[in-house]
Amino acid sequence: MRSRKRRLITLLALWAMRPVLPAYAQSAASDNERLFMYRGADREQRLLEAARREGSLVLYTSLAPPESGPLTQAFEKKYGVKVDLWRSNSEKVTQRTITEARGRRFVVDAVETIGTDLERIGREKIFAEFHSPHLVDLIPSAIPAHRAWMPDRLSYLGVAYNTRLVRREELPRTIEGFLDPKWKGKLAIESGDTVWLAGIVKLWGQERGMKFIQQLADMKPDVRAGHTLLTQLVVAGEVPVGLTVYSSGAISGKRSGAPIDWAPIEPVIAQPLGIGLAKNAPHPHAALLFADFVLSPQGQELFNALGRPPASQKVKTSLGNFESVMMDPGVEVDDNPKWEKLWNALFLSR
Repeated sequence: MRSRKRRLITLLALWAMRPVLPAYAQSAASDNERLFMYRGADREQRLLEAARREGSLVLYTSLAPPESGPLTQAFEKKYGVKVDLWRSNSEKVTQRTITEARGRRFVVDAVETIGTDLERIGREKIFAEFHSPHLVDLIPSAIPAHRAWMPDRLSYLGVAYNTRLVRREELPRTIEGFLDPKWKGKLAIESGDTVWLAGIVKLWGQERGMKFIQQLADMKPDVRAGHTLLTQLVVAGEVPVGLTVYSSGAISGKRSGAPIDWAPIEPVIAQPLGIGLAKNAPHPHAALLFADFVLSPQGQELFNALGRPPASQKVKTSLGNFESVMMDPGVEVDDNPKWEKLWNALFLSR
């Protein structure tokens, strides 16, 4: 009897110590969720007036300053609502967002970064689904089934080459052409591009995909950490050909006059990047207004002009006129341990 009483007391103590979301936070989250899905005829006017009263929003993003700066400035100029921007790499954006949420510090309003990290944040139940009149324009295959966040731009992994060392007509039609011995010692890959491996196998199947990867590993390509570094090495000529380079980085360099170009050699791996709204956003109207702007033709045209492939089908662009394999960030997160183990064995442990 005494033992049973002690167990009951212990259970009651544990229940009392459980993390409890304050009532005001629960109420704010519910209000925000209703607002985010509002579709009334007065939506635009209501949103703008309330956003201006809020005065600002807090945005966490991995979008580089040459793009995040013009984007937020265009929003501020159009609506008169300030964007408090915090920018870092996607891993740090994710870490900060999750840490603050777990500590019940409701600071951030919107998060803009790569889909896999939005997926990790979304699994913490930090985001709330939102409606925007521009969602119908987005590429359907880039929209996650759960709709907790929405794609606003795309990234393409493909081949970048130094134009002083390699002529475009020398490049093979498919990535398998780089297995020719003449390319040995001229190739490099980014050290963590397991998504590239997964995408190749997804498109070509296990047999063909794995055969290529094994043969490429036997050629011992240079392995470099960081896409920015890999792109810079191609520009410098230290690496004649980078097999896993983001098109946006190479095209940006090309536009500035650097000796680099990018080619959509099959297979090109596409990944969605996007925006998610915090269900406990302190400035919900401003956050939703910002999401509307980013997904609107104006925001998407701005991405396009800055060399970032837009996610809207309404925007005419030359940045994505080729076949690609669209990756599912949720599947990427789930399958990453398997691909990472294989990748490390093939390219990092030799």
